[in-house]
Amino acid sequence: MLQVGGVHDIHGYRGAGVTGSAESVGDVPCAAMARLVELRGGGGMPTGSFGFEGDLRRAAWHVHDLHQLEYAFEGVVDVETEAARYRLPSRLAVWIPAGLPHVSTFREARTVSVFFDPVLVRETGRRARVLPVDPLLREMIVYAARWPVGRWSGDQTGDAFLEALAHLVVERLDEERPFALPNSADPLVRAVMGYTDAHLGSVTLAGVCRAVAVSERTLRRRFQAETGMTWRRYLLHSRLLRAITLLSGTDRTVLAIATEVGFDSPSAFTRAFAAHTGQTPAVFRRGRGRPR
Repeated sequence: MLQVGGVHDIHGYRGAGVTGSAESVGDVPCAAMARLVELRGGGGMPTGSFGFEGDLRRAAWHVHDLHQLEYAFEGVVDVETEAARYRLPSRLAVWIPAGLPHVSTFREARTVSVFFDPVLVRETGRRARVLPVDPLLREMIVYAARWPVGRWSGDQTGDAFLEALAHLVVERLDEERPFALPNSADPLVRAVMGYTDAHLGSVTLAGVCRAVAVSERTLRRRFQAETGMTWRRYLLHSRLLRAITLLSGTDRTVLAIATEVGFDSPSAFTRAFAAHTGQTPAVFRRGRGRPR
């Protein structure tokens, strides 16, 4: 068990471990070995905030004793669980319930996490979610930074504010955004995912089958059974998540991004992106601008 004492503790960092990514698949998830990170600080207040800025690419699987809402002002955050790999671009938030084993990766990120006692948010399900953040929720997350998690004493204003924020978060849990890919412990399926993610611009089903030495029939059957989606649907989602990263973190044109991730034309890319996210690539990119 780790008590929180810095960013490396809070994200389960121990100098080695597994790095998860919403667009790459590494070793089999080792959630069963996840360390408990105790955020109460050995008796501190169970609700509060924690800020982070920079890169963290070598994290370890861990669980928190509190619910976590992490908001990204800038950069990209990936969160991997046994079930899925989540992509958090800037200006969105990820919800990670208490007790859920996970591993996070931060790339040029500036984030604030708000942690909640499970008593305040009782029914959340056992899965992470990427959530939209409207101006009200964003300003409340920013304001919550004045009450750090693990502080030794509370105050009436802070306690009331954080409880109100918890109720607002509960209302947002049903507004989940589709910025995730399935995960798997099946070595074949993980190999298929890894090859697909690494060759988005040119990958074909026949090419994947050759790479992992399996028939198309077996691949289709195993992939569908393990993930609940077809390989072609996985490919589309992986392309769109990669595009989200490029739109958030680069100045490349929509045409260049569409081509890089494997779409035949900008119009096909725009239609698929809008169907998946509810926004065109141009509108999505404008919303990723640096916050004030």
